[in-house]
Amino acid sequence: MVNMKKSAGNDIEEQLRKAILDCGMSRHKLSQISGVATSQLCFFVNKERSLTMKSAAKVAKALGLKLKKNKEGK
Repeated sequence: MVNMKKSAGNDIEEQLRKAILDCGMSRHKLSQISGVATSQLCFFVNKERSLTMKSAAKVAKALGLKLKKNKEGK
């Protein structure tokens, strides 16, 4: 399992966190759509825990976003 906090910078975490906060959905609804537990989303948004890359990808997909590797490999 890859922990997002271990990746270079936490820019992606902040972008995903902002997308969750700005999506207009409750965390419960986002949980139902993404398949990521509501508690996991709450911990992430409150900066108490990171999401795995798998969970982050699920949330991104539910929000109509795509995680992609930087061309520079960063």
